[in-house]
This record gives sequence, C-alpha cells and structure tokens, in this order.
Amino acid sequence: MDKFNLVSKFEPKGDQINAIKQLTEGLKKNHRYQTLKGVTGSGKTFTIANVINNVNRPTLIITHNKTLAAQLYNEFKEFFPENAVEYFVSYYDYYQPESYIPQKDLYIAKDASINDKIDKLRLSATRSLMTRHDVIIVASVSCIYGLGSPEEYKKMIVSVKVGDTIDMDQLIEGLCNIQYTRNDTALERTKFRIKGDIVDIYLSYDDIIVRIDFFGDTIEKISILNPITQQVIRTENEIVIFPAKHFVMPEERTLKAIKTIKKELEERLKVLYGNGEIVEAKRLDQRTNYDLEMLKEIGYCSGIENYSRHFDNRKPGSPPSTLIDFFPEDFMIVIDESHATMPQIRGMFFGDHSRKKNLIDYGFRLPSAFDNRPLQFDEFNKFNKNTIFLSATPADYEKDISKKIVEQIIRPTGLVDPEIFIRSAKDQVQDVKKEILNEIKKGFRVLITTLTKKQSEDLSEHLESEGIKTQYLHSEINTIERTEIIRNLRLGKFDCLVGVNLLREGLDIPEVSLVAILDADKEGFLRSKTSLIQTMGRASRNSESRVILYADKITDSIKAAKDETEKRRKIQIKYNQKHNIEPKTIIRDVQKKIVEDDIKTEIDISKIPASEIEFMIYELELEMDNAAENLEFEKAAELRDTLKKLKERLD
Repeated sequence: MDKFNLVSKFEPKGDQINAIKQLTEGLKKNHRYQTLKGVTGSGKTFTIANVINNVNRPTLIITHNKTLAAQLYNEFKEFFPENAVEYFVSYYDYYQPESYIPQKDLYIAKDASINDKIDKLRLSATRSLMTRHDVIIVASVSCIYGLGSPEEYKKMIVSVKVGDTIDMDQLIEGLCNIQYTRNDTALERTKFRIKGDIVDIYLSYDDIIVRIDFFGDTIEKISILNPITQQVIRTENEIVIFPAKHFVMPEERTLKAIKTIKKELEERLKVLYGNGEIVEAKRLDQRTNYDLEMLKEIGYCSGIENYSRHFDNRKPGSPPSTLIDFFPEDFMIVIDESHATMPQIRGMFFGDHSRKKNLIDYGFRLPSAFDNRPLQFDEFNKFNKNTIFLSATPADYEKDISKKIVEQIIRPTGLVDPEIFIRSAKDQVQDVKKEILNEIKKGFRVLITTLTKKQSEDLSEHLESEGIKTQYLHSEINTIERTEIIRNLRLGKFDCLVGVNLLREGLDIPEVSLVAILDADKEGFLRSKTSLIQTMGRASRNSESRVILYADKITDSIKAAKDETEKRRKIQIKYNQKHNIEPKTIIRDVQKKIVEDDIKTEIDISKIPASEIEFMIYELELEMDNAAENLEFEKAAELRDTLKKLKERLD
C-alpha cells in the first residue's frame, strides 16, 4: 500500500481541527520547522496521525525514552492498522559499554544482552523503508547512531523466484553472506536448515519461515510457513530475503576494509612506538589483529561497528549512516516531547566521544573508532527538511526556529488547567499543612515538591508527626517501591506525597486536587518555567485542581509559568461555556496492589498489574544505565535480571 489510511472512531475536536489544518498547510508549503504546543491530555498524537494521513509521507517519530516510544508505537499501530508502523529503539536489555578508566588502570569489556524481539523490529523497520512508502517509524534517539550503509544493505538482498535456475549451494552461500547461519536441529530466527531438496529460512525481521523447494537446480515452489505450527500459510511466486544484521558487507568490501584497517594499524603503531607507549602499542596490535583474523575467516567480528568507517569507505570525521539514511527524500520528522528529546540529541555525541578517547589513547581501539558514533547536532539538523516539534513546554530553540507555532489548548475531556495561587514562603509548612487537611476532608490527595531529598524526608516526617499520613518519593527509592507508593496514594493508604522531582514519575493521578510547590522562587532546573508548568500539570486530571506556589518574590519563571497557565485556563473555560461542557474529574480504576499486605516485605513481580510494567521497565532501565556509568556493575546486573523478569511478564 502506498497511501496511509487512518482508522479511528473519533473525529477531531476543539483545537485539534485547527492544529491539523495549520500543520498540514505548513508541510505543503514546505516549512522546515513547526511546533505543536499542546497541553497534556489534548490529543497531540491524534493530531499528528491526522497530519500524516493528510500529507501521506513516510514519518520518523523520535522520543527521548523507550517507554514513550512503546506507547506511541501502540497508538499509531491502532490508528494505521493497514500501514507499516515500526518500532526502532536500542536492542539491548542490558548494556555496559566498552570503556577504560586510566586512574584505576581498569578496562571494562563491552557486556550486552540483546533483546531478540527488538532486534527483529529494528530489522523490520529498515525492510519496510526499502519496500514501501506508507511507513511510520517510532524511534528513540538511538536512531542517530551508526547503523551501516543502506546502499550496501540493499546490495546484499537475496532474491529468489519460482522457475529460477540456481544451485542450492549458491543459495546457501548467499544466505551465509547476509549473516544467516545453518542449524538443522533447531530452526530459530536468523537460521536456516536443509532437508533434502528443501531449504527453510526463519527470517530475521518477520515471524515467518520461508520454504524453498528445489527440483534439481530449479526453484519449484516458495511457501510461507507458520513458525510454530509449521503449516503453510500461503505460497509466493517471488521472495526477497533481507540481511540478518544491519552491519553486513560483500566479501570484496570486507577484503578492502581489512587492507585499510591494517594500514591504519601500521600508522597508529608508529605513533605509539614513537611516543614510547610500548604497552599501548602491543595491546592495540594484538587486539586489532585478532579482529582482522575474525573478519577474514567469517566476515564478522565482535565490535565490527568500530571499523564502520573502513567498510563504508568514509573519510575520517565524516558522519556514519544511520536509520535516517534509509528514509526517502520526502520524509518528515516529528520530535515528541521536544523540550527533553532535543537536548538528548544535542548531547549524545560528546558522551560517546569522551568514552572512546580513553580507549584510543590507551591502545584498546584504533582512532577510526571515533567515527562509530551518533550524529553531531548540526549533522542531524541537515536531515530536518520538514520537522514538527511536539511539547506542552517547547524550549526557546524550537520556538525560535519554527515558522509556525500551533497551540492545542482545549482538551476533549473538557478539563481545564489548575487555578494558581502564590503565597509567602515564610510560613509555607504551616500553610500547606492546613491546605492538606482541607483536601483530605474532600476525599482528595496532595502532591508537594521540595528542593532536596533531605527536605522531602524531613517534611514527610513532620507531617506524619502532625497526624497527616504522608510518604516521600525520590530517586533513591527503587522503581517497584515507587510504583507501590503511587498506588497506595490512590488507594488512600496515605494522603500526601512529598517529592523532589515529580515530573517523570508518571503521576497523572485523578485523585490529586492540590499541587504545592515549596520554595518556588529558588531559580534553577526544578524551578524553571518548563519544570513549573510540567509540575503544575500533575493536577490537571481533577476538576477541582489547584496549585499553590510558595514564594517571597515573583521570579521570571514563576511569572511566565503563571501567565501561560492562566492564559490556557481562560481559553479552556470560555470554550466550555460556549459549548456547554462541564469538566469532570477523570475516573480511573486503581489497579490491584503489588503488595498483598503490610507484613510482606518482598515484592512479587508476578503480581504487578500489566498496565504498570512498561513504566517500571523504563525507570529500571534508567537506574541500570546510571549504575553502569557509575561503575556499580553488581547493581546494574541485579537491575538487568529484574528487567528480564519484567519483560518476560510483559510478553
């Protein structure tokens, strides 16, 4: 199919109608940058789905974490069931990058656990881009990492047709060249088996087996089999088999790369020996020659991506090929939660370069490893021919470069932004205590944000001593406990939650009617305009919501956040009055508790509700990555094991 077909029981409402029209017109006029500034819960995803449907262009949607990517992937799959909606994120369940710490003379080998299903989805994404036009790929920022040349990838395709004359050995050689391996005992993804005149191939990018029947040297029949039942689903006249990996090269290209790698090694060894760095030179010589031997024998080696410049025949410093290179010229990009995603894209190159520098300086890698990297920010921007930024709080960068900024303020539910009050910070604890008691009488809950972990713990302890059931929440509390705490707040086991940064905790809790921000006038990340608006939005699921900012001076951030929220609120109220809409608190069932009773101390993963698992996976992945970066590998390994169990449950 070449055309998108949006399927939905809903029609655009409120601001969605104008947003769809404006963004569509902007793309047709070839605007390079546009911004959709939409409040939480206004249906930005539905708006973008309609825009894609209108302009009928391949689309790359980039977001800043796997959980949001998974959520968007599922939503777009529902909107476009007849089209190719694909998922492209890092395929590691656990990833400990190769690194060297000179201060400790500690080399840390790359350790990774690849998620087979995500690997399949990544390969499916590139296959779709090469075979059809109606493609939407939802990706994390991993899409700006080197992936291998699309030209070489396409050259390695194995195509077979009924009636073709081909020697079976020729077919087998072709499959091996594209990294399929033979296994006549257990046929799994990326494997093939031979039984007499039949070759069965389990594709790397799809849950099907391709069966090729030979009669002598002629292909007599091509069948598609169900991998579980082994029953024939259909027959085909022709089939195209794409490579099992993204980094695959024809033999002649591999041989050429081996020569240039050897040349680089010789030049680098001269430098190291010349500087008297004998240990580094010996180490580099041994490691590189081992890789060269593997490349020569099997056409592949561990860490082959570090030699990508040689395979791609690129100049030093030139950008690698990425997923974006697989898209056709007329594609468009959507940056979800752009205020968080754009800084990630901007910063990824520098972190990667810093780690590689130690490996190269101390003889673990050749200098060409620098060129196995994510795109630099200006390199990424060259692809931004038609880009839409999505955020409730777009940064100045997005707003400054956008030809058009479209606002989406009206929620389909009729809910309005919370009312904001500013009070003195001098007696903030006493005042917030009174407010909490008032909300408890109404049957609602309260969120309070502080500036430090110590403050959150001390305030929680103080409120408890005053008879207010309170808990605190911060980064040192593990993910499963956090999820349990949030559930217990909704269940009413306590009434007030105190935290430092409640922006990414998934706290869209309808029972919360009051958000109190202590020391709101202390400028910084947690009290910036963006953070204040995002934090205040935690109360946007309740029709009686309020926000209290405790401050002794009105900072620029407070003024901007208050003005923005009040402007939205006036527009929302006016719209509701005009259309006779009465806002109602969102009613959402509280999921079954993870912990069965107060005595049980260990949390049973099997009892975690399915709706909570994806969020918990995201949080645990963040903890695991941080642990690996801080060299806390035992902790990272424990988190990896927990993640594995959670992902098994999710499957």
